[in-house]
Amino acid sequence: MDHQPKFFENLSGTGKAIGVLTSGGDAQGMNAAVRAVVRMGIYVKAKVYFVYEGYQGMVDGGDNIVEVSWESVSSILQVGGTVIGSARCKSFRTREGRLQAACNLVQRGITNLCVIGGDGSLTGANLFREEWSGLLEELAQKGKIDEEAVKKYAYLNIVGMVGSIDNDFCGTDMTIGTDSALHRIIEVVDAIMTTAQSHQRTFVLEVMGRHCGYLALVSALACGADWVFIPEYPPEEGWEDSMCVKLSENRARKKRLNIIIVAEGAIDCHNKPITSEKVKDLVVQRLGFDTRVTILGHVQRGGTPSAFDRILASRMGVEAVLALLEATPDTPACVVSLSGNQAVRLPLMECVQMTQEVQKAMDEGRFVEAVRLRGRSFENNLNTYKLLSQKKPDAELPKHGNTNFNVAVLNVGAPAAGMNAAVRAAVRVGITEGHKMFAVIDGFEGFARGKIKEISWGDVGGWTGQGGSILGTKRTLPAKYLEKIADQMRTNNINALMVIGGFEAYLGLLELSAAREKYDEFCVPMVMVPATVSNNVPGSDFSIGADTALNTITDTCDRIKQSASGTKRRVFIIETMGGYCGYLANMGALAAGADAAYIFEEQFDIRELQANVEHLTEKMKTSIQRGLVLRNENCNENYTTDFIYQLYSEEGKGVFDCRKNVLGHMQQGGAPSPFDRNFGTKISAKAVQWISKKLKETYRKGKVFANTDDSVCLLGMRRRNLVFQPVAELKNETDFVHRIPMEQWWLKLRPLMKILAKYKTSYDVSDSGQLEHVAMHSPKEAETGAI
Repeated sequence: MDHQPKFFENLSGTGKAIGVLTSGGDAQGMNAAVRAVVRMGIYVKAKVYFVYEGYQGMVDGGDNIVEVSWESVSSILQVGGTVIGSARCKSFRTREGRLQAACNLVQRGITNLCVIGGDGSLTGANLFREEWSGLLEELAQKGKIDEEAVKKYAYLNIVGMVGSIDNDFCGTDMTIGTDSALHRIIEVVDAIMTTAQSHQRTFVLEVMGRHCGYLALVSALACGADWVFIPEYPPEEGWEDSMCVKLSENRARKKRLNIIIVAEGAIDCHNKPITSEKVKDLVVQRLGFDTRVTILGHVQRGGTPSAFDRILASRMGVEAVLALLEATPDTPACVVSLSGNQAVRLPLMECVQMTQEVQKAMDEGRFVEAVRLRGRSFENNLNTYKLLSQKKPDAELPKHGNTNFNVAVLNVGAPAAGMNAAVRAAVRVGITEGHKMFAVIDGFEGFARGKIKEISWGDVGGWTGQGGSILGTKRTLPAKYLEKIADQMRTNNINALMVIGGFEAYLGLLELSAAREKYDEFCVPMVMVPATVSNNVPGSDFSIGADTALNTITDTCDRIKQSASGTKRRVFIIETMGGYCGYLANMGALAAGADAAYIFEEQFDIRELQANVEHLTEKMKTSIQRGLVLRNENCNENYTTDFIYQLYSEEGKGVFDCRKNVLGHMQQGGAPSPFDRNFGTKISAKAVQWISKKLKETYRKGKVFANTDDSVCLLGMRRRNLVFQPVAELKNETDFVHRIPMEQWWLKLRPLMKILAKYKTSYDVSDSGQLEHVAMHSPKEAETGAI
């Protein structure tokens, strides 16, 4: 895509006033959005106002609408909920209320509104915009404002951001707060699993989602629940019997616990509610299992926002200000939203109408349609859950002539949280596709030593929530063991390979495909799924494990910031992992609200270090007397963490003191985040389906023979889609010396971090600014596309 970069410097906010409010139910990450709107607004020289208590504050006016400064939003990034308050407002639903609100805004010259809330809040904002000119005329007639004001403030611009933990808004992949709510649910499920295991109990967990089953569905995927009830996909007639059969089968397989997840709005196919109590009574009466109910309630709305929500909300907040600056009287009200990892703008009312269509389809019993309207991501989640949760009887498994294909799975490289979820999905999908699945212990080294065994459906039960690599993983490359690995593949008759790992896995596949000329054994389909905390694998925007590491970094930075705030005038320098890839340092800095991040991809010199010290010296004169600087471990061989620490200590003498922290291997550990469990599960299931397709294509005369480039692929997430790319083609995109891709999407977010830390910078906004339409996708697209 060759476009002239378009920079936002040409967009000035001088003379404009922006009001920001949060409305409806609160969601974690709303504060990050508020902070981004305020800081970006001030950055482009607009005035920014808080509207406290949502629409109620807009109607009441007075001290509820206050101009704010840069420092007003300091230290709110890591706080859950919304610091400017939110309230349900009856009076705004009346024309009188809206008339009063318009009067309060005009008095302060506010004609740009940024509304963070659910579909109800956004619909209200749109109505307000449509009535605006009529409201002003009425105010002028009543003598509340003069004719001059009617002309000057003739148009109201609205931009919405969706803050809702339910993820129930069509047109956006993730709403602000959804990822954090999943974190809360998964923390609880992980804790409950240990006690359920001890007592052989069944737990029925009720999660939020009155009209939307997203939280229930994704948490069921992320913890490998036995059964899930959601409003969009009611169970078939006779579900009571099938559920009880499944629960007792699982117990018979030596599984000591059962987890059933119920969305609060769950219904049966006659639109009758299915409650957690009803499910519990059923299990107790039919099976006599010791069963407990846990209702999570408002815990899901609480707590600190996850790294994903902070970055999402910060990106959306900045995008919202750009949208307001570019808005004309003819621009429809829009919402800024996320599609894949792209920020997009969509017409607000199109999204609202589609969201209402889903509800209508459910009310009328058109459940297949309701799932389709929810979008590709929801549909993929549901299909993956169905695929993984129930083992088909052997008689129903597909047969490939008289042969069963043998597929081997291995982990390569350093451990990354989410690897086990990927292995579980691979094994279960493979078995469902009729293959025999083999697990290789300890990577290519273990393979050469013959550490390989068949693995069954039950063997991978409970793996999704486990950190590290249960199969064991090594960084060793296959080149020095080629003959031994070929022997093992021949002995075990391996027809396909699935490798889950980082940069070493990619190099390993390149070596195996190069060895095909010498060894026929390697002429089989091979696929790689990226899993590394560094997120440095070419061909994929995300790797399994990076999100968990990012959350670890963010949590640690939050604690360090708290310590720095207590002691005052202290700057912390924190070293992150990542090899030469600056993803963790850069995104960690954005999520933690750091002042700077040093990375290899953006060369820096002593002048830049000096400028950072001066910037921090200035900052210490304000009310925010602390600093946070992140440094990627290999960003510069001479400017080491110690060097930067000593430089800052010397230059900051008498103004601030300095501390340093190397985070080290804690970034590779811990239970995987919901994102990594889910991403690992879905990407791995898709990879095995590709293997099945390739095996059918390359099976001739009783043997598998695949020697083309497109039979050795890496499955990666690219912008909005999951794509299979031959590893041979990815060579041209790779910097092999530094083990990073030549182009990295997240570098575009660098200026975002700098702007929010008060640095002057250029920000290429070429990718944003086009208003798109809400795409209705065909069922075919669900198979090819998004996660």
